Amino acid sequence: MDNALPPDPLLELAPRDAQLQAARLAQEAFGTAFRLGAESAAEQRRRDTVLTLARHLREWADLSSHEGMLLRRALLLTGLDQWGLAFSQAFGAGALLGVSELIGELRDEMGFEDEALCQRFFARIRSEEGAALDFKIELRRGIHLALWHSMIASTEREEAFELARVLGGLLLALTREMPELGWRLIADTLATVQIQCLAHSLAADGLARDSTIELFSTLSNDLGEAVASQVMAQAAQAVVSWREAQAGKRH
Repeated sequence: MDNALPPDPLLELAPRDAQLQAARLAQEAFGTAFRLGAESAAEQRRRDTVLTLARHLREWADLSSHEGMLLRRALLLTGLDQWGLAFSQAFGAGALLGVSELIGELRDEMGFEDEALCQRFFARIRSEEGAALDFKIELRRGIHLALWHSMIASTEREEAFELARVLGGLLLALTREMPELGWRLIADTLATVQIQCLAHSLAADGLARDSTIELFSTLSNDLGEAVASQVMAQAAQAVVSWREAQAGKRH
């Protein structure tokens, strides 16, 4: 596999900082909207919160040029969509009402031409692997890490291993969705998990350790030897770099 990254065709309209911010804003907005559904919030409270979230996201998108604004909205919609897909697999679709309303609110007030261009950006982000790659890495890292934290927090073996199955499935799907670059996103997630374990003494024993081992083992087996080797090598290098950086801070 080629280690060279392709040029990002959307970088001029959405620089790296904007892409990272889009991923983080989508994560924060999704978390708030998801909790509304999970807690069965009253309809008026849910509606008020969704409107506030949508206004906040629109204000951020509006900080760019008109075309850049539509790309930013496409990034936000992509992020909310990907979070929703992942969490519906893990926890069911019942708690996603607030998320669905938020996505609808972001779409509904656009004019026909703006919506069409936003949709084209949305499609490009999905179909072109190098398009908004920094956004994709940050987005997927957040989704995968959230599911992993839920997994290691579980006190029921069946639930923990089901979350390991869902997370493993999402990671494996990246090799189909992004045949050239998906392995990088997998490696990023595995490195982040290992760094979290080292930095905060997580998944050191019990069910958390067992389910994490199951996740890594399944991925190693199902990725295929060539891809698994590249993924594990990239993740290991990231962990080594983190260790060296930590050692440098102590001197």
